[in-house]
Amino acid sequence: MDDHLDDYMSAVARTMALPLEDAWRPAVRANLEVALRLARLVDDFPLPDDVASAAVYST
Repeated sequence: MDDHLDDYMSAVARTMALPLEDAWRPAVRANLEVALRLARLVDDFPLPDDVASAAVYST
């Protein structure tokens, strides 16, 4: 997964035309690792098949 995150950071920076200095890479990588860990918690949370989605409210 290590190389994938580095490749992902580079690709996103290029796509969005954002500068990504080498000095920033460790902090960006740490942020992505935390975000992925939190996403896995949500994704792995079991839900029964009969759960209805939440209502959508607008103002």
